[in-house]
Amino acid sequence: MVPLDETYDGSFPFAAHTFDGHGFVQHFVDEGPRDGEPIVCLHGEPTWGYLYRHMIGPLAEDNRVVVPDHMGFGKSETPQDREYTLRAHTENLAALIEHLGLTDITFVGQDWGGPIATAYTVRHPERVKRIVFANTLAGYGRVDDASVTPMSESRWFTWIGDGLESGRTEDVLLNLGSTVLSVMKIIGFTNSAAVDDTWIRAYSDPFPDRESAIGGLEFPLDAYLGRIRDYVVAGAVGIGDLCAKPAILLEGMEDGAIPADRAIADFRALWPDAPVVEMPGVGHFCQEDAPGVLVDNIRRFLHANP
Repeated sequence: MVPLDETYDGSFPFAAHTFDGHGFVQHFVDEGPRDGEPIVCLHGEPTWGYLYRHMIGPLAEDNRVVVPDHMGFGKSETPQDREYTLRAHTENLAALIEHLGLTDITFVGQDWGGPIATAYTVRHPERVKRIVFANTLAGYGRVDDASVTPMSESRWFTWIGDGLESGRTEDVLLNLGSTVLSVMKIIGFTNSAAVDDTWIRAYSDPFPDRESAIGGLEFPLDAYLGRIRDYVVAGAVGIGDLCAKPAILLEGMEDGAIPADRAIADFRALWPDAPVVEMPGVGHFCQEDAPGVLVDNIRRFLHANP
């Protein structure tokens, strides 16, 4: 857990807010006008709100921008007696949104942020107005085209599977304090120019020991081992409400976690006429690689869907 007052040499200058109403202390950023429509930005594996540092300021010029750190990541606590599952993270998010009284939400979800945003929306459609997907899966798109790359062939899933029996996967992910850059490169990090001592500290500090990295291990295993299935299936009754929301996919085409053609096919299966923005040379962590492109497209999307 990163100290609440840590700014990483001024690169993360946002005031820290906390909520402890769901059994742990959750950190979140809350910037912009309180009467502005809220944009809720959701990170994934193995990052935290720092991932959105270049986007918070510009988006907060006109909107309220809320960026929570999931349980076990960033400045949020890592309780040892909790499950780190899609269901748990979605329920944590629901409690925070209820606490803040947010409505007319625009979600921006990357990596696990996409399935969490989707899982929330199918259960609470009345609070959600729009969804921005970025290098992620909605999770309900039926893809029958055999030419689309299966998830089992992604570089990330292959790495996870190859290392499960030997224990390598667990050892690497429970030592994210020293392996986080290597893991992010496997997943699809391309902007090497962003990496300096401050950047390394920001992404490694949340994981000082094995106990603190439990979320970083359980996030990918929840998907790889199929543990998310029952919760995803239970939410399928809300697919109609989900597909009624305006949506856009911003896709970095150099993604090592979710093959770009798979992400696009999944999205198109749900929103066949919605915009897809392909970003050549951009990896899975598109907020690091092309934050300005994301901000510009989010702004256009908001204006096109008032």
